[in-house]
Amino acid sequence: MNANTRLAARLVGVVLVMAVLAWVAVPFYSWFCRTTGYGGTTNVAERGSDIILDETITVRFDANVAPGMSWEFHPVQNEMTLRIGETGLAFYEAYNPTDRVIAGTASYNVSPDIVGYYFDKIACFCFSEQVLQPGERVEMPVSFYVDPAMVDDRDAGRIRYITLSYTFYETDLPQVQAQAAPVSQPPVN
Repeated sequence: MNANTRLAARLVGVVLVMAVLAWVAVPFYSWFCRTTGYGGTTNVAERGSDIILDETITVRFDANVAPGMSWEFHPVQNEMTLRIGETGLAFYEAYNPTDRVIAGTASYNVSPDIVGYYFDKIACFCFSEQVLQPGERVEMPVSFYVDPAMVDDRDAGRIRYITLSYTFYETDLPQVQAQAAPVSQPPVN
């Protein structure tokens, strides 16, 4: 094997390794954020906490829409105070003021970021895509609790205000709705 062939083989190897690393980066980062709460990423729980403390925490609710998203979106209540470990149920309202069907997906986080690891969602509209018909208004629930283990965390244990924030982004309509959406026809003379 001459020097040029070895160099070409090494370069191909480097390209393949970089492609594999790029392919696994997104799922790895997602797993890392879910596991550590990094960036305010919340956890998902199947049921509420078995432990409820006598200490309270206030959860503030925030709602945004991404540029180009035509929906109106806001929390039904601005904040809720509950005991740490107690299950809370909050609602957000979305309204499609347009004359077309729009699908949306919500991204979410909590702040301060450090409490993401202790914020558990049991059920949330953000777990699936939402589709609103023209003029449709819906209330969407989120069921959650703050893990009592948070009070033992050296850094997060003193936090008593959390902001739960959502941003809705327009997404492509699911195949079923896209096929059922009315197609504009030119006027007949």
